[in-house]
Amino acid sequence: MSPREAPASVACVVHDVAPSTWPECSTLLRMLDEIGAGPVTMLVVPHYHYRDPITKDRRFVAALDQRLARGDELALHGYHHRDDEPPPRTLRGFVERRLLTRAEGEFAALNEAAAAWRISHGIDAFRALRWPLHGFVPPAWLLGTASRSAIERCGFSFRYVSARRGLYRLPQWRFLRTANLCYSPDAPWRRALSRALIRAELVRAKQRSLLRVSLHPQDARRGDVMAHWRVLIAEALTERVPVTKERWIASLEPEPSVRPAPSTDRHSPEASVQRAAG
Repeated sequence: MSPREAPASVACVVHDVAPSTWPECSTLLRMLDEIGAGPVTMLVVPHYHYRDPITKDRRFVAALDQRLARGDELALHGYHHRDDEPPPRTLRGFVERRLLTRAEGEFAALNEAAAAWRISHGIDAFRALRWPLHGFVPPAWLLGTASRSAIERCGFSFRYVSARRGLYRLPQWRFLRTANLCYSPDAPWRRALSRALIRAELVRAKQRSLLRVSLHPQDARRGDVMAHWRVLIAEALTERVPVTKERWIASLEPEPSVRPAPSTDRHSPEASVQRAAG
């Protein structure tokens, strides 16, 4: 089954899942449970903002074990979720790494060795907790060229890597376009812009088999944002089947055994997303 032939699906994704964000994440999950939006994909940060690592918080681990048991997915969402590299020198870099992400695009500018260290330690954390792992989602969906190389050479068989506008299906790095709804709730102008972008994305979603709903802990702090999410997700569920990202990837047609050569077309979907993510 090709992406265009796949049943219309919606993947509700809770970002930035960590012990310190768990109260807000729990609020988001309760909302999703109440409107029947499961199963859910949860993006786990092993050492969020350098605070206590997930492996040392028993209550947090037990809560995620329960979510796994009910069919949710846990994906690796960076390691520290902080962009500690030198400040960007270009306008585009400033917009991507500072304005849009507030210095949280962890894998935007890392060299390959640093990216490999964080990826391997994230994988080790999942292994220590015996959690299944299929997906990698770079914070802020920013993935530099060196970080991509680190994923390719890490020795772990990820099934997908997320970008803002779609998913890469591994190991071929086949790019699959999706729709993606996201809020920036911290200021009135950001919320207004988010609502406008969501309206535009919902128009594009009519041509996509997968709609991603990207929820962040800060969304739970705004009653108006939560109310809007309820309406949006409830409407999506009238037309789409809820899935995890891993299940959606697994539902597609088998990939060819030979990895295709990288596209040299600068206007191809993969090339455009690589430029946006890098």
